[in-house]
Amino acid sequence: MDKKLSIAIDGPAGSGKSTVAKIVANKLNFEYFDTGAMYRAYTYKVLNHNLDPQNEIEAISLLASTEIDFINNHIYLDGIMVDDLIRTTHINNNVSYIASFREVRLFMVRVQKKMAETKSVVMDGRDITTVVLPNADFKFFITASVEERARRRYIEFIESGVQTTYKEIIEGIEKRDIIDSTRVESPLTQTDDSILIDTTNLTIDETVKIIIDRIKEAS
Repeated sequence: MDKKLSIAIDGPAGSGKSTVAKIVANKLNFEYFDTGAMYRAYTYKVLNHNLDPQNEIEAISLLASTEIDFINNHIYLDGIMVDDLIRTTHINNNVSYIASFREVRLFMVRVQKKMAETKSVVMDGRDITTVVLPNADFKFFITASVEERARRRYIEFIESGVQTTYKEIIEGIEKRDIIDSTRVESPLTQTDDSILIDTTNLTIDETVKIIIDRIKEAS
């Protein structure tokens, strides 16, 4: 791609959007930003300070001293790489509370918008098409059935050595769906101009091909 483009991808937990977004960015030689990982990183910081993730006053108290950045596709929290530390069931079960707070979202959106100012980017999350990149050149909404999303997340955790159960994961995903779609601040929603991709019966490669083809057709 010769011109600067922005690709925004939204979708619920476990839909495969982050995996797909990362591959798309690599194939197009764009910068990839996993905005969900940013909220996970801050959730990790809140929990690590023994603060209540459901108490807004406590949860936002660390924002002023927080720095989040991506370097070579790794996420750094206050100068420390936290890729593995933020992929746990404990983080999964609390990140939606943190992400529902207005001050947290405003902080993250400022960082994300700045990231997209000068580079061709692929961003995925839950408010990318609506808030972070409302004027993105391409918008996609990636989803899948709750059962399939739970199955994928279960396999991911088991392969990484995280002790959990399918029942625990599906309950967690259902809870996150409710919180994400009903929160007052930047709820998860599909915009009218987003291309819907249901990945329940699609492979990662098939999903990537759909996105790449749509971009190439219009560019």
